[in-house]
Amino acid sequence: MTDLQHYGSSLRGEWPLAPGITYLNHGGFGLTPRTVLAAQNRWRDKIEADPTHFLTFEVEDYLRAATVPVATTIGASANDVVFVDNATTALNAVLRSLDFELGDEILITSLTYPAIRKAAQYTALRSGARLIEVEIPLPLTDEAAVLKAVAQGLTHRTKLAIFDHIASHSALVLPVVALTAIAHEAGAMVLIDGAHAPGMVPLDVTRIGADWYVGNLHKWYFAPRACGFLWAAPAAQSLIHPLAISHGYGEGFRTEFEWTGTRDVTPALAAPDALAFHAQLGGAALMTRNIALARDAGTMLTARWKTEMTGPLDSYAAMAAVRLPLTGEITAARASALMRDLSQTHKIEAAVVLLAGALWIRVAAQAYNEMSDYERLCSIFMPT
Repeated sequence: MTDLQHYGSSLRGEWPLAPGITYLNHGGFGLTPRTVLAAQNRWRDKIEADPTHFLTFEVEDYLRAATVPVATTIGASANDVVFVDNATTALNAVLRSLDFELGDEILITSLTYPAIRKAAQYTALRSGARLIEVEIPLPLTDEAAVLKAVAQGLTHRTKLAIFDHIASHSALVLPVVALTAIAHEAGAMVLIDGAHAPGMVPLDVTRIGADWYVGNLHKWYFAPRACGFLWAAPAAQSLIHPLAISHGYGEGFRTEFEWTGTRDVTPALAAPDALAFHAQLGGAALMTRNIALARDAGTMLTARWKTEMTGPLDSYAAMAAVRLPLTGEITAARASALMRDLSQTHKIEAAVVLLAGALWIRVAAQAYNEMSDYERLCSIFMPT
């Protein structure tokens, strides 16, 4: 049997990765282990044996049972957590539920994930609210710079502030506890985009103090796609509803989100198996190991390429973003072309992004990665 705490290439067989791929983009869409896929298939078989009975009489109980280990893992009560397809779905549910009026403000930052920026733009346009985007200077010097920029952007008109826990493109871990506190002090409600945080860093959503926290389980906790969660503070639950209003409307937070129409519930039902696999890999020890590897990789790439990272070393968890040593065109189209070339020509999967007027590559560290993976990437962009 494979030693599940012996990290590196010897673990690759636990995932159905194609041979020859150097996979440095676990943060993109996750990567589901074979054992979790098998658990999902068992649930699929159970449902298909009698869909009418399962979806009419059993699905709610099974979903609520699956919620319990998820809630425990994120430091929450099971009554305050519901499954959603992904963090973007949950964020949209909150944005589309709140009653914004002319003159209200929605605050985001320049590090906000592009899909969420567009969701906030859409909400503001429909309601007459203003979207305020706070500029976070990159490379980031320290957490104080984030807090200062956000504090200057908050006003008595700020109805909702949206903060990333771990900003996707820059890979920076943001001080969400302090950000939540200053936003609440200004009278704003707070929504935390934790798409990357669960499974990458220890998480206690209640300690953060936000009104809503959304996260993905199909990234760093190994659940099948699409599997995310929405946590709502008890006082904030009645304010929101799922994007698809269905039979559960008016029956409370959990019931409304549990049944939004026929959908694939197998990713959620397999989530406990994914959490168990993460624990087999070491749980907190795996998180610590991945953080150290990502920081080592970022340090090595920066030194070899003679460039910079998006922030201080201690601002990263299991991802790091390094500026590519390139000249010439700095556009989103070039970023996409570089990422495609890495994938097709070199069989390396890593995220290339346009951010703050530069092209950056974001590398992730997961149990199956080792330093030789980043060495291979480094050689492709070595300055001549």
